[in-house]
Amino acid sequence: MLIFTPLLLASTSALFPTHLRCEYLANPIGIDDSAPRLTWIDESDQRGARQSAYRITVSSADSTAHNADLWDSGKVTSNKSSQIEYGGKALMAGQRAYWRVQIWDGNGDSQSSRPAFWELGLPKLSDWHAKWIALPTTANDPLDIPAPLLRKSFTADKPVKRARAYVSAKGLFNLYVDGQKIGKALLTPGWTDYKKRIQYETYDVTRQVQQGSHGLGILLGNGWYCGHIGLTGGNNYGKFPEVLVQLEVEYTDGTKSEVVTDGSWKAKPSAILSDDLLMGETYDARLETRGWSNAKFNDSQWSKVEVRELDAVPLVADQAPPIESIEEIHAKRLIPQTIAGVYVYDLGQNMVGWARLKVHGPAGTKIQLRFAEMLSPNKSVYTTNLRGAKATDNYTLSGKGTEVFEPSFTSHGFRYVEITGFPGTPGLDAITGVVVGSNNPQTGTFTCSNKLVNQLQHNIYWGERGNYLSIPTDCPQRDERLGWMGDAQIFVRTACFNNDVAAFMTKWTQDVVDAQSPEGGFSDVSPRKGDSSDGAPAWGDAGVIVPYTVYLCYGDTRLLARRYPAMRKWVEYIDSVNPNHIWVNRSNNNFGDWLNVNDDTPRDVIGTAYFAYSTDLLARSARILGKTEDVEHYEKLRSQIGEAFRSQFVADDVKIKADTQTDYVLALRFGLLEDSQREAAAKRLVDHIMIDRKGHLSTGFVGVGYLNPTLNAIGRPDVAYRLLLNDTYPSWGYSIRQGATTIWERWDGWTEKGGFQDPGMNSFNHYSLGSVGEWMYNRVAGIDLDPTVPGYEKIVIRPTPGGDLTWASGALDSIHGRIESKWKLNGKQMTLDVLIPANTTATIWVPATNLASVTEGGKAASGVRGLDYVRQESGCVVFAATSGRYHFVSTMK
Repeated sequence: MLIFTPLLLASTSALFPTHLRCEYLANPIGIDDSAPRLTWIDESDQRGARQSAYRITVSSADSTAHNADLWDSGKVTSNKSSQIEYGGKALMAGQRAYWRVQIWDGNGDSQSSRPAFWELGLPKLSDWHAKWIALPTTANDPLDIPAPLLRKSFTADKPVKRARAYVSAKGLFNLYVDGQKIGKALLTPGWTDYKKRIQYETYDVTRQVQQGSHGLGILLGNGWYCGHIGLTGGNNYGKFPEVLVQLEVEYTDGTKSEVVTDGSWKAKPSAILSDDLLMGETYDARLETRGWSNAKFNDSQWSKVEVRELDAVPLVADQAPPIESIEEIHAKRLIPQTIAGVYVYDLGQNMVGWARLKVHGPAGTKIQLRFAEMLSPNKSVYTTNLRGAKATDNYTLSGKGTEVFEPSFTSHGFRYVEITGFPGTPGLDAITGVVVGSNNPQTGTFTCSNKLVNQLQHNIYWGERGNYLSIPTDCPQRDERLGWMGDAQIFVRTACFNNDVAAFMTKWTQDVVDAQSPEGGFSDVSPRKGDSSDGAPAWGDAGVIVPYTVYLCYGDTRLLARRYPAMRKWVEYIDSVNPNHIWVNRSNNNFGDWLNVNDDTPRDVIGTAYFAYSTDLLARSARILGKTEDVEHYEKLRSQIGEAFRSQFVADDVKIKADTQTDYVLALRFGLLEDSQREAAAKRLVDHIMIDRKGHLSTGFVGVGYLNPTLNAIGRPDVAYRLLLNDTYPSWGYSIRQGATTIWERWDGWTEKGGFQDPGMNSFNHYSLGSVGEWMYNRVAGIDLDPTVPGYEKIVIRPTPGGDLTWASGALDSIHGRIESKWKLNGKQMTLDVLIPANTTATIWVPATNLASVTEGGKAASGVRGLDYVRQESGCVVFAATSGRYHFVSTMK
């Protein structure tokens, strides 16, 4: 780097390649893809900066020069900076590849990046020499046995160059070397259908495994494999957890050795007496085995392990961001209870994870922790809505000084922690909330002048943070926690604003494909456990909508191509049994507009609308992928479904069947009406909201995400703002007024009049109704994309001021760089500050009376470098813009 840095400083180029990533991850190790995609961001502080060419070089050795013994793309004339597929020599298992990119700007000046790397894992089953091992047991239930400890001592007898540990589990594991936990990841290796795929993790343990003797240890938990999964009980994939470890050591002399799980390992029960993701964890600190993963530990009294051979189920690298401890929350208050010895902590935020307990007391003292999202009227924890989930942790003290307990293999959704059995009176610092989830990088921020709306954005973000844990769950607290597809598809665009979910959704959409039935039916939940039926309308359609949305937001054509066969199979599954193009047959559970407010949209309307939408997205995908025959076929089918929809459901006066808000929202949003019908349908939607419902929404899960975007599209942002700013029932603001810090499952989860809703289905952390976040980003703040050029390569800035908002600000760290849009009103005058990243272009809609009323940087906008006047439309002056910062001042109508 000392050689490279002066070259960087000496360059005259205004364009710099940064943020190098491989398969969406920075310097990943242990990936399976033989041709991973490479991405970088072009940065510049100059307006109009654009890449004219690139060159990627890949080498087998870290170097400051452009060595290319693995691949040299050559100079490629292109502005492309994302999703570029490696085209070099095949890598061997475990091999690291170092890469850098050189880019040229429009002047022909170039700049090189610092090196980055990726590393292949063990992509073939033949690369694995380890065997599955487990603790021998005669028990019938995994909750009847303690979590196993498994260990082995080994010696690295020569100087070590590098060491890698490849670990998988049917269940969950923590890896230890010489008493040290390896890595920050938790609840690994995540949930998949263990009969289709099992994930493995890769760890660089070179620092821990140097020449000498070492101990290798595994703590093994039940997890999704044999613990309780929502609505099903336990033992869903197997009876007891198993682990697979392959430690590969390379010495400085070029020789190698392996330590693998086999019959030479030993096992014994740990101090974790029981563990379950839904039920909780029980830990007896008196039973801890000190030094159990150290080299010189005497394991002569431990049991031999049970050994099982590898089978044909693929072992695949986990390429999604790991589940980690993301944040810690300190208790805000201690709530007195009427029962002696019982205390309730309020963390002030509904969260997902667990509580860290700090305590000092006599050996054998038993402490119980229970978790809840809400309080009962008497201020005790409200746990009725958890249904069968006990969500209880138990800790028995060792009596050895100040003790700290955190569970290893469970998680809870909660704001309140009830503690019973604490020795003495606990202080406020006895409980700390540990926030846990898939660590998808935050990419979006939204703020505005209205506190209620800011709290709504907070609630949306925390709902996503808590429920995106290996899979996108519906809720994190009760005995469910399943990957409900309807929730995922309606929220996915909002998720793509808040966080970088590309890798997360790449993993989960494979779960969706794994769950597809032989006939082509996607499922209601993925992985397919807890609800075994084929998918309902708007639920199964997630198998089409989510991959297409990821394509739009990240330009991921390869994901679209890999999911396309399953998408096509889904549409054919519906079409084959509905010859009149009205989706009635194979509608399965047919949930309808789930949890609407007494405004139930007919199931056949929803089914047919989504049939049309999935077919439309399939036709678009076929066009993107160059499948010409499919384009023609599915465009024709989409047209036929639209005709059937209008014939079956739309009356001469354009009243749509049941006359619900969702009726009109879906018909307008999915383009199911003739142009001549749209105005009447739009008027009826507005009248339904403003007159029939006195300015309130009535949509459920299916309609809510499209409601405000549709109102904007028909020219009624005023009504959209009315819904956004309401704080009376039903509205987003109503739950906020009741103290909500996440999105509720139901509009009426708790009301002043009725108290708690049906505890059989009443989650207070359920992100679906937070799908309004998409509209807040792309219409309030004004950050959107041009769907003809995916991945924010062509950006749309189109803020829509309204309501009582005097300013709003949004930012998005896209795959091409940071986008910003901030507007402020002062009477009729508006300022709009915009940032467009290098190597992209934008269409900017400035609310203004006319072109003459718009200035940029203090100059008439019509003559500013980087801007081209396009037209006036819908009360805006529209500009085509290059990259850079812009400051507009305009007079609005």
